[in-house]
Amino acid sequence: RFMLPERVLYHFKEGCEKEAAYFQQKLENIFSIKTAAVQGRKKRQVSFDIDHNHISLFGTEGYQLIINNSGIHVSAAAPAGIFYAIQSILQLMEKDERNYSLPYTEIFDKPRFSWRAFLMDDARSFKGAATVKKMLDEMAFLKMNVFHWHLTDDQGWRIQIPRYPKLTSVSSGMITAIPGKTFYTQGEIRDIVEYAAERHILIVPEIEMPGHASAAIAAYPELGVEKKPVTMPSGQGIFENIYDVSDTSVIQFIHDVINEVKTLFPSGIIHIGGDEVKYRPWENSGRVQAFIKQHKIASPAALQQWFVNGISRYIQAMGYRMMGWNDMLGKQHDTQQPTIPEGLAAETIIHFWLGSPKLINTAARAGHDVVNSFHEYTYLDYSYKSISLEKAYSFDPMPPSLDTALYNKILGLGCQMWGEHIPTVEKMYYQVFPRIAAYAEVGWTSPDNKDFRRFKNALPHIIAHWKANGISIDPATIE
Repeated sequence: RFMLPERVLYHFKEGCEKEAAYFQQKLENIFSIKTAAVQGRKKRQVSFDIDHNHISLFGTEGYQLIINNSGIHVSAAAPAGIFYAIQSILQLMEKDERNYSLPYTEIFDKPRFSWRAFLMDDARSFKGAATVKKMLDEMAFLKMNVFHWHLTDDQGWRIQIPRYPKLTSVSSGMITAIPGKTFYTQGEIRDIVEYAAERHILIVPEIEMPGHASAAIAAYPELGVEKKPVTMPSGQGIFENIYDVSDTSVIQFIHDVINEVKTLFPSGIIHIGGDEVKYRPWENSGRVQAFIKQHKIASPAALQQWFVNGISRYIQAMGYRMMGWNDMLGKQHDTQQPTIPEGLAAETIIHFWLGSPKLINTAARAGHDVVNSFHEYTYLDYSYKSISLEKAYSFDPMPPSLDTALYNKILGLGCQMWGEHIPTVEKMYYQVFPRIAAYAEVGWTSPDNKDFRRFKNALPHIIAHWKANGISIDPATIE
C-alpha cells in the first residue's frame, strides 16, 4: 500500500487547476491532511496530468489512475476525467491507527453513458439550497453528472421570475422542509449552478407545460382555459388545470419564463415536462375548439403536439435543446406502433418513462437522443418492495431490440425522486440511499463488468461515507 505522509505534495498541469484545488480542499477539510502544490520536477506524492490529445482514448470523462510505491498518478484528457479520478482516490483511502493509505492498483476507467442523472422534485416538496448542495456532493462522489431539477408543478412554483412575482408570492407552495422558505431566488439558483459546475454536474431545469400548471394558474388565472381563479392543490394527484395554449398571451408568458430560465441555467437544455395532460378543459372550451378547427388540428392530443412542436422550435432557436417526457408526443407514447410527430425540433431529447418501449426505437430512428427512465426500474418514490436494490442495479437503459447503429442515441438514464410522499429530508434520504449507488453504477459500468455481489460487498465502504455525512441507511433496504 502507498502511505500518505502528513503533508501531501501534489503537482498538476495547466487545465485542471480547479480540480487540484478541489482535491486539496477534500484532503484538508475531510481527512485533516496538510497539502501543498509543487511545480517542475520537485518531489510529489500525487500528480495530475491532463493531455487533450488523448481525447480518443479517455473521452471527456475517462481517466487512468496508477498507485504504486512512487505515488499516485492520474492521467486524463479533460478536467472531468481528473475529477472522477479524484473521487476514486477518495473512495480508496483507508486509515490505520496513524496514517491514510491506498492500495497499489492500476485503473483505466470511463463511463458507459454520458447522462447519469438524479431528479429532485422541489416543486411538490421544497428542500432548500443546503439539501440540494448535499445531494450534488453525493452525486459527485458516485460520478453522476446531471442534476434534473423539477421546479414547477401543480403543488408549487419554486423558481423566482421577477416579471411575474405572483408565481412565488402566491404559488410557491405550502409543503416545505424549511419553515418560512418556499422558493429559490435567482441568486440562490446561480450559486447552486456554480456549485454543481465545480463538481462537473450539469443542472437541467424542468418547467412543466402544458399540464401540471395549477400553481401558475393560481397566481395568474388568465393562463388557464377557464380564466378563473383556481386553488393550488397540496396533495398528490393529476389535476386538470392546464394552460390555454390557444391564447397568444399564454404563449408569451411561457416564452418569457423560458427566457428567464435560459439566463439562469447554462446547461443548453430546458426540460418542459409535457406529461400527464388532462385534455378535458380543452375539450369543453368553445374557444379552444374553435382554435383547433381554425388550425385544422385533429384532436386535443394533436393540439398538445402542435404546442410542443412550437416550444421545441422556440427553444432551439435560442441555441438550446428541449427535453420532455414521452407523454409530450400526445397519444403516440402509448401505442404499439408509435410515431414521432412532424414538426418536432430535431435536437429535442425524448425522456422515456412510460408506455411502449418501442417508442425508444422509434425516437432513435427519427434521429432523437433518448434518456431512459422507465418508471418500473428508476422511480425512487416506489417502495423497496417494488424496486429493490438488486432490481435497480439490474436496469439496462439500452433496449435489447435497438439496432446497434443507434446505440449512440441512448444518452443514458435518470433516477427520479418525486416529492409527493417525502415531506422531510430524512424520508427523501431513505428512498434515495442506497439505490442511487446502483443507478450510478448502471450509468458508468459496462454490462460485462457489472456484478451485483461485488457491488454489495463494496457497499459498506460507501455506507460509511454516507454515515459520516449524516445519511443513515436502513439495513433492510440492502436486502
